[in-house]
Amino acid sequence: MTLTLTRTHWFSIAAVVPALVFAGAATVASAGGDGHTGGHGGGAGTPAAPAADSADAGFARDMAVHHQQAVEMSFIVRDRTGDEEVRRLAYDIANTQANQRGMLLGWLDLWELPKVDSAAAPMDWMERGHGKDGHGDGGHGGDAPGNGGGGDAPGNGDGDGDKQDAGGAAASPSAQRPGTGALMPGMATRAELDLLAKADGRAAEVLFLQLMTDHHKGGVTMAEGCADLCTVPQEKALAQGMVDAQQSEIGLMADLLEKRGAAPRA
Repeated sequence: MTLTLTRTHWFSIAAVVPALVFAGAATVASAGGDGHTGGHGGGAGTPAAPAADSADAGFARDMAVHHQQAVEMSFIVRDRTGDEEVRRLAYDIANTQANQRGMLLGWLDLWELPKVDSAAAPMDWMERGHGKDGHGDGGHGGDAPGNGGGGDAPGNGDGDGDKQDAGGAAASPSAQRPGTGALMPGMATRAELDLLAKADGRAAEVLFLQLMTDHHKGGVTMAEGCADLCTVPQEKALAQGMVDAQQSEIGLMADLLEKRGAAPRA
């Protein structure tokens, strides 16, 4: 089933688009001023851009997709509950991650690199950086990093393909990135998004908080990977900021779940 954005969703998206565009444009100046090294570059005095298969490019592409789903979930729950705490959290997440997504896509534009690489499995950049071959069984349909093996990609998006998160401590659902059969940590399945779109009130609040907790845990793992492996100073700083902010929000969401007699998913 494919979700249809309501008029409210489109108005909400329109509200964050100017910030997203501004953030993306601002990064063209900031990221172009450092002498980082990478794959291809311009003439004398122009810093070389990262390679297409670098951690910098891979993180930018993957996290842009990851953030897009967080924005989608946030807009959904704002229509499904009148609770001001949850609505405020959702609005903050949507605005923050739309801005960060604009920055990531702005860097890819600056580096003249594609925003989508259907030939590369998500998280390859992280596996390669940590000394693995990053391709598994041909680079598609393998295990997400840190899953500890065991399990195929949930090809039908039916919610049956839950995996451990990259920390190995708890199961977190994953979803396929368009154009590949591989996984990114923490992403909700299409079936889970459909459930969220049909839920109301407390049920919607609890499901959103559980899904977003899983999503943030996966995002923290990805951002920690970039903070360790990326070479562009601005991108490393952004990634570390994501780690700090999303860990704080994970704690907040645990408190909100407890107030509703629920808990993060095990």
